[in-house]
Amino acid sequence: MGVPADFSLGEAVVAMTPRERFEEFLQTRGKRITRQRRMIVEHVVGHHEHFDAEQLLTDLRKTPEGAQASRPTVYRTLTEMVDAGLLKKMVLGGRSVYEHDYGYPQHDHLHCTSCQSLIEFSSDELVRIRDAVAAQHQFRAQSHRLIISGMCAQCRGTRSKSRHQDRV
Repeated sequence: MGVPADFSLGEAVVAMTPRERFEEFLQTRGKRITRQRRMIVEHVVGHHEHFDAEQLLTDLRKTPEGAQASRPTVYRTLTEMVDAGLLKKMVLGGRSVYEHDYGYPQHDHLHCTSCQSLIEFSSDELVRIRDAVAAQHQFRAQSHRLIISGMCAQCRGTRSKSRHQDRV
């Protein structure tokens, strides 16, 4: 069985914008969308990089409207965004990292344990294997999360160069 050459993520169709979905989520819990929450949601959905809470706080404080962003509000809003289905949280190397979930298709990750980079990919073959295993156990799979840990080509290249220099 051949491996497809294209591991791109493709597209996902959603009924509401992330901000509308978050507002609806907060309303169901009797909460309101404050100026700070709105600013956090807008910033997060405007960037697709993986990030941690401290990085988000630093980025927000670089903008005039985010200068007063508080750490507790950032952490609380990230938790609410995960609960609302807008973000996924991954713990990598003891650090909580967030990524968009709402409006993005199912995908998996390669995690470099040296530089901490994350590479996203999608594989129909992995989905077929997941579904076959689930079927064997009379289980209905709805989603999955796969993080393959290892070392990226750049870190391997850097490491092999430093090893070569050590031997000389």
